Amino acid sequence: AVAAVAAREALLSATAAASRAVGARHNPDRELLGQGLANIAAPLFGGVPATGAIARTAVNVRSGARTRLAALTHAVILAAIVYLAAGLVAEIPLAALAGVLLATTVRMVETASILAIARATRADTVVMIATFLVTVVFDLVTAVAVGVGFAAILALRAVARSARIEQVPLEHDDHLAEEQDLLREHIVAYRIDGALFFAAAHRFLLELAEVSDVKVVILRMSRVTALDATGAIVLKDAIAKLEHRHITVLISGIKSEHIRPLDAVGVFTTPDNEQRHIFETTPRAISYARMLVLPDSRYAATRPED
Repeated sequence: AVAAVAAREALLSATAAASRAVGARHNPDRELLGQGLANIAAPLFGGVPATGAIARTAVNVRSGARTRLAALTHAVILAAIVYLAAGLVAEIPLAALAGVLLATTVRMVETASILAIARATRADTVVMIATFLVTVVFDLVTAVAVGVGFAAILALRAVARSARIEQVPLEHDDHLAEEQDLLREHIVAYRIDGALFFAAAHRFLLELAEVSDVKVVILRMSRVTALDATGAIVLKDAIAKLEHRHITVLISGIKSEHIRPLDAVGVFTTPDNEQRHIFETTPRAISYARMLVLPDSRYAATRPED
């Protein structure tokens, strides 16, 4: 039970920090391995299991923290307070500390994310409300278990409804030469197959974040079978991280049933409130990408309408 609580707290802290810091991402496996080794070693020195704290992490990131030095500085200052000013700290009323925690908690609540989830799909709204009610009535650990259970059931239901058999005609053309041409032009296309929901969203973000040495990324979404609010938010974060590295992102082949959650979280608009380039077909996206990379080439004449 202690290990489960510690793992959940650490991953939530890392997720909270990554969502607030542009260009940052975390590796859950590395996070849990490092914390596990630390908690195995701590009892040898009379310590108790420890984990990251969401409240302190949020305050740290909001204050401008960007590197591991921030966490080390935080630990050193806390140690100095405990050993050098314990008498003074003991005189601080608990009501004052509770007020500080309440203020921090209010700042951690992202109203825009809550409204976006509520507008995205009915299933995400049910999961959010159920998790909130269980947190108030019981405790956070129980709420996380209930919320994940609800999300798993609804996600499997969505995947089952979207499953279909589609006949794909065999093509004898060799596209290897065209793909090599695109790579030489620093253009790469990714086709997303299957369901993009909470269980696969983080892996998708890690894979897409590894893209390098390209100028334009085309996301082909015609084969996405299921999409929830978490997948839409992760897609938006992935696009933001690519654009932060000055990589243009184009999207093609979005299905009509996926427009609502993507629009709710703001995938179709840039941070400057401009309309993002969306294309019905991949060839039109490729033509536009080539126009961006090689504006003076013959592809400029094939620029599609926005």
